[in-house]
Amino acid sequence: MVNSEHEHRLQDFLAQFPESLQAIALELRDQILDLAPDVIEQVDQSAHLLGYGYAETYKHLMCVIILQKTYVNLGFPRGVDLADPEALLEGTGQRARHVKIYSVEDATLPGVLSLIRESIEITPRPEQD
Repeated sequence: MVNSEHEHRLQDFLAQFPESLQAIALELRDQILDLAPDVIEQVDQSAHLLGYGYAETYKHLMCVIILQKTYVNLGFPRGVDLADPEALLEGTGQRARHVKIYSVEDATLPGVLSLIRESIEITPRPEQD
């Protein structure tokens, strides 16, 4: 359940970006919350991101939505562990990978949704610690 104060912070955060990027971020958010209704959503203004996890720690972080200037990154902290048959993931870090999303339609591609589902499955829960 998201409270009104959180919704206000979310809207303030999104308002600093073009409507096209807001639409992409909101579509990704809807997909994530539909697939993982028990995640915690965090708004990080300074990093330009929305974080989704099972506790407010990096260890329990499932994915992030990062708004760039012309696209949105959907980032996965455990991206190297995800099956990616459509080769959507980018990045060269030791663990994290991301997908660049340029349109609302891209946010609903089966490969993107598959990555979200798999990330949900492999993300540790605090009760598993």
